[in-house]
Amino acid sequence: MKKFAGSHGKRQRRHVSHAGMSVGIALLGLAVCPLTASATSFSGDNWKVDISGFVNAFYTTVSCNGAAVGGTALASQGLGCGGQQNRTTIGNGLLPDALITKFSTQQEGIDIAAQMGLMVHTATSDGLSANNGIDVRQAFFTLGTPGFGTVKLGRDYGIFGSNAILTDMTLLGVGAPVQATQRGRVALGHIGAGYSYLGNYGQIVYTTPGSGGLSFTGGVFSPVNNTGVYDSRSAPQVQAQLSYTQGGAKVWIGAKTQRFYAMAGTGALPSSFTMTAGEIGASYTLGKFSLLGNVQSGRGVGILTDGDQGDVKGTNYLLQGTLGITEKLKLGLSGGVSRNQDNLVSTAHFKSNSNVTVGAYYALTKSVTLDFELSQTRSKDFAGNTARMNGAALGGILFF
Repeated sequence: MKKFAGSHGKRQRRHVSHAGMSVGIALLGLAVCPLTASATSFSGDNWKVDISGFVNAFYTTVSCNGAAVGGTALASQGLGCGGQQNRTTIGNGLLPDALITKFSTQQEGIDIAAQMGLMVHTATSDGLSANNGIDVRQAFFTLGTPGFGTVKLGRDYGIFGSNAILTDMTLLGVGAPVQATQRGRVALGHIGAGYSYLGNYGQIVYTTPGSGGLSFTGGVFSPVNNTGVYDSRSAPQVQAQLSYTQGGAKVWIGAKTQRFYAMAGTGALPSSFTMTAGEIGASYTLGKFSLLGNVQSGRGVGILTDGDQGDVKGTNYLLQGTLGITEKLKLGLSGGVSRNQDNLVSTAHFKSNSNVTVGAYYALTKSVTLDFELSQTRSKDFAGNTARMNGAALGGILFF
């Protein structure tokens, strides 16, 4: 680049309108963080490059007890405590560590932007081995004009479930400190216990320019397979969301669908199914008080991700309230449930996960937030067995 046009610590207020909804999702936390992210900027040849990111680490300790519950039971000793009754990890919260690079320019009246997000994790169970490389969650570019809207092409987060996870207070913390995922990746927040993960896909997505607070985002996504049992074929996955924002209130509805086919020799029944899921939610902020509610429901919506329970009807609920006590301290209480409606042998008769988290979030500086959370996660099966995981997390996150 020909010219250095910024410095560390400089507050970046520039908003790239044509990036639309993807900007908030891409930062995965800056949209709900009470701080303003800083970045280093370079410019030259009519291009601007912004470099930003976040780093976090949390001391988490968990204790698991209760009955044996199979399937995707997050509170079970096998998943919640990583095969032990008690366990401690110093690793990432719901967010990984990230280095995000954004590029933007305007050519022939078209706003052009691109973004790459490289993610890494902190904790492993082996002090000698590498931590499994780099997770490239984002690599996309956008084309747009103020009148037409924006088209995005490349790899990015999904649309379905984005508002739930972006507004989840545990995004800056840990939520459910599931040891099976925190060692080698991240904690789960309310994933699997309040909403399914929004996912990372190759995609082509259109976002309207927005009018009077109303916005639509929808597109086609590279279809995904499921755990060696179900396969995808020629039809893409489709996701869409309609949202309306007015003052401190926001409401949204969303949907996603994909066809899954049973792979030969797996014995999966039925032979194929269509994931069809809907979502409705709302958030409201009045002064220092914020409230969030979100519901996802459908066939194949999954506990953790698309179709991971097969042809099962499921429902996810999330409810949260936060209150700013001072200019720096925020307290919050959030609860979520992910529940299968169908009792099937193929899911080991798994019924539900629930998680309740109480948290305190302190803005030490404009770039650093310190967190303390206490949580309880419960898992149930249709026979009435219950497993319980109690967890505590202490740590912080840095945005730059």
